[in-house]
Amino acid sequence: MKKVYSNAAEALDGLLFDGMFIAAGGFGLCGIPELLLGAIKDAGTKDLTFASNNAGVDDFGIGILLQTRQVKKMISSYVGENAEFMRQYLSGELELEFNPQGTLAERMRAGGSGIPGFYTKTGVGTVIAEGKEHKNFNGETYIMEEGIFADLAIVKAWKGDETGNLVFRKTARNFNPPAATCGRTCVVEVEEIVPVGSLDPDTIHLPGIYVHRLIQGEHEKRIEQRTVRAA
Repeated sequence: MKKVYSNAAEALDGLLFDGMFIAAGGFGLCGIPELLLGAIKDAGTKDLTFASNNAGVDDFGIGILLQTRQVKKMISSYVGENAEFMRQYLSGELELEFNPQGTLAERMRAGGSGIPGFYTKTGVGTVIAEGKEHKNFNGETYIMEEGIFADLAIVKAWKGDETGNLVFRKTARNFNPPAATCGRTCVVEVEEIVPVGSLDPDTIHLPGIYVHRLIQGEHEKRIEQRTVRAA
């Protein structure tokens, strides 16, 4: 089975359709699948629902798809750092389903494990719990959250071999592994594709069984909030 493709557009060929549900890895500007997001923008696919911790910034990450009005709904934890995200939400142009970060990560992990729902205490007594099933366990109230089952998962890794075994570098090992598992199809961009057998099995963060398509590309290293100390 061919997994390595020449570029993002080729890797997404035949997978995109209007109204689809996409799970995207990354946190802030760290570990975001920037090449695949650019290819989705170029494809013009619209009415998209994204499950992602946040939407990057105005001109990077999912933010580029907000600018072109290709996103209908965000399932996210954080709205800050993206003025267009906030503007569209506050003006009613964009649907937003807020999730606590841990809940969002677990919803992705649950979907990737075939678990349709789970109970958590996070959000009990807040607007997060509105409309959700409540259940008592050992005298404590929990709410039920549903697992995420996306049409497509797009993630970024540091290294991958030709069978799709992945290694994430440092903080990029955030939402990427759970996002990768919850998509019916998973497309990955990496900084380097290495020969099969060259990765130490103990260092592999995500096995290739989850990965369907893979590209290597050049990535931009951005700093979301540059903070320096006065000399």
